[in-house]
Amino acid sequence: MNYRFLSVISMAATLAFTTGCNTNKGVTAGGTTAAATPKPQVAPTDSILTIAPQKHTFNPSRTLEHDLLHTKLRISFNWEKQQLNGLAELTLKPYFYPQNKLVLDAQGFDVHSINLLKDNDGTPLKYEYDGRKLTIQLNKTYTRTEQYIIEIEYTAKPNELAKGGSDAITEDKGLYFINPLGQEPDKPKQIWTQGETQANSAWFPTIDTPNERMTQEIYITVDPKYTTLSNGAFIYSRQNADGTKTDYWKQELPHAPYLAMLAIGEYAVVKDKWRDKEVNYYVEPAYKGTAKKIFGNTPEMMEFFSKKLGVAYPWAKYSQVVVRDFVSGAMENTSASTFMEDLQLNERELLDKNWDGIIAHELFHQWFGDYVTTESWANLPLNEAFANYSEYLWAEHKYGPDEAAYSQLDELNQYLDEAETKREPLIRYHYKNQDDMFDSHSYAKGGRVLHMLRKYVGDEAFWASLNLYLTRNKFSAVEVAELRMAFEDITGKDLMWFFDQWFMKPGHPELEVNHTYANGQLAIRVKQLQDTTYTPVYRLPLQIAIWNEGKKSLYPIEITKAEQTFTFPVSTQPQSVLFDAENQLLGTIAHAKTGAELTYQFYNAKQFAPKMEAIVKLKEKVAEPEVRKLLETALKDDYWVVRSTAINLLSNLSKEQATTLEPTIAQMAQKDKRGAVRADAILTLAAWNGDKYRTLFEKALNDSSYQVTAAAILAYAGSGATDTMQKLARFDDEKNEEIVLALANLYAMQGGEAKYKWFLDKLKQGKNSSLYYLLQSFGAYLAGNEEANTPEAIKILSDLAQNHNQYYVRASAYQALTVMSNKSEVKALLEEIKKAEKDERVLEMYNQMQ
Repeated sequence: MNYRFLSVISMAATLAFTTGCNTNKGVTAGGTTAAATPKPQVAPTDSILTIAPQKHTFNPSRTLEHDLLHTKLRISFNWEKQQLNGLAELTLKPYFYPQNKLVLDAQGFDVHSINLLKDNDGTPLKYEYDGRKLTIQLNKTYTRTEQYIIEIEYTAKPNELAKGGSDAITEDKGLYFINPLGQEPDKPKQIWTQGETQANSAWFPTIDTPNERMTQEIYITVDPKYTTLSNGAFIYSRQNADGTKTDYWKQELPHAPYLAMLAIGEYAVVKDKWRDKEVNYYVEPAYKGTAKKIFGNTPEMMEFFSKKLGVAYPWAKYSQVVVRDFVSGAMENTSASTFMEDLQLNERELLDKNWDGIIAHELFHQWFGDYVTTESWANLPLNEAFANYSEYLWAEHKYGPDEAAYSQLDELNQYLDEAETKREPLIRYHYKNQDDMFDSHSYAKGGRVLHMLRKYVGDEAFWASLNLYLTRNKFSAVEVAELRMAFEDITGKDLMWFFDQWFMKPGHPELEVNHTYANGQLAIRVKQLQDTTYTPVYRLPLQIAIWNEGKKSLYPIEITKAEQTFTFPVSTQPQSVLFDAENQLLGTIAHAKTGAELTYQFYNAKQFAPKMEAIVKLKEKVAEPEVRKLLETALKDDYWVVRSTAINLLSNLSKEQATTLEPTIAQMAQKDKRGAVRADAILTLAAWNGDKYRTLFEKALNDSSYQVTAAAILAYAGSGATDTMQKLARFDDEKNEEIVLALANLYAMQGGEAKYKWFLDKLKQGKNSSLYYLLQSFGAYLAGNEEANTPEAIKILSDLAQNHNQYYVRASAYQALTVMSNKSEVKALLEEIKKAEKDERVLEMYNQMQ
């Protein structure tokens, strides 16, 4: 599963035409835009980082009393009631010890009958049901050599379950009906499932744990206008006498119950192929023409990963389906991954974005998560760290080292941001809820740790070890020791130290590095500053690069102490020293360097991370001639992120200081091959001299890139043009989120009464992340336009605050409502909403808003 699930350039919340700020934060490998979970903008509360590994209950793997061998489902749906009618046949046997009763997970069912099947005859069985667990008294005591089949007729009612969820998976009711009555004209009718972590038991009875495995058959009865998708191979479709059809899907290889899925809707199925296997893309008909441009690298990814791992993609087919209102970014259901609707892009949007990162992530899960599965949620990084690292691997292979390094730097920053308030072991058995495992530790930190392991053992050993791990543990559940043993068996190295400090202990190294030169010796002193009460003193093998008399030399070192000094013979004062020359370390490095050393590093290191370090550390000296010259060189860099960063730092120059630079930035605003860079250049010109470049901004309104057009909207509005509203009115019907959010930012301040209906229309059309930011702008609009504080606006915000499935949208709608809290009816409504809200994350946000 990919938890970085929101795709939006948050102009409504972050852009201002006077700042020249970067419009492209969160762009991942290949240019995909992916923001972290948005949070309402409230004043932060003081917090103290605490590390307490045992503050929650111990959560081991589930004890298996029965082994679920096979699940056969016959299902149909009641769209009006949003219910599933099911007949389940479960084939089981005792796992080891004799058993005379069976306990199944079954959430919120009406159970109609339970029978023991034998030779097509059914014998009723006694059972007890508490709404979560179904306890069945078997007809006798079975041994581990005896199989039996239970038939359960039931109705699943997911909407009657108590709401739950997390940052990564915002709801957990398992089965979702989208626009079931067809009352939303711009939204298709769909049904889809989401099983991770333990939500598939909300639509079929099962043993809902990742250390269980089953084969499956699903017969899905629907209206013939709908296309269905499930795991495994499509066997046939049968027309029924009542006008419905039944599609039959069969999964012949075993997988964990949480990976079972179905998706139903009116889809265009775009066919592709890898080797002799079907690769299909299920998209809404409007995106049939771009489906291969969105997903078309999938066969190449399958070949790349299959060859690297030495294990060919193992499943019968690979399908990818896009659904509306998904509760996460994507989900790696076996042979059939599900994706959020943001992946559906038109031709123009594809100029700025691709989703290769998330596509590679879910594909790699087909090996790490599906073929070999974590035995408990405590071991989740065995699924997610690998899927996360696949994004780096694919970027490295397809787009080159700069794109891969940028993606890795983004991962490091995600983890370090979370580590400000939370530090846990990667493998953690003590958690409050299994959904807590889906965080930047399991993903971002985990992926970076795998990269360090790869660097330590070497590429050949890394891939050989993964091959052994996969082949040795195929179709089974694993814990972290089995990964370690695979690496040890291949390399002959004892790796307990590596796994202990990186997987089993919280925190990360916090290094202070200083270098001094005297008498032909370079001394590098390294201090580990992290709190060693819970965090270890790390063993850190890495490399140091030293430039001396224009020559680069690499020196391997191994840090093993809290404070350590390394010396190297050099003929003269080094021109630059690069600690961790491979940029592989997960942690923080405070290394004091002179401006001359940083400048030399920029021109000579040739790698993305050292270039960026030099640029960022010199940002306070942007007006100095040498630094300005460096940034002007960066404007010509082959990699777009370097160019973009340089533009944004140069935007801090005053109008007078920037005079000679303006022609270069103006040229980039019009000619740079990357839309993101053109957008940054436009905003920088707007910050320097907006009225001078009004004509350029007007021309940019017609740019092929949505990012550029959005920047031009803000720049033109900030130029003082008297015809701004007339000129921009032609974009009012645009649905692209970047254009909508740019307009919302403008209209919040300057729209007046005329834009009241525009805001309401966009709120009705908005979705998830863009809706969150739109609500931020609407709140600002309401604050400045009291005549817009109408019952209609109150009703829309109230509905979103109470009923939207994304918790952060509910919180943002509530926040917008607080603008009108001077009205007694709104004040009472806010109390009512707060009282009814059950999600602890939302309640915490409400408390901060007070």
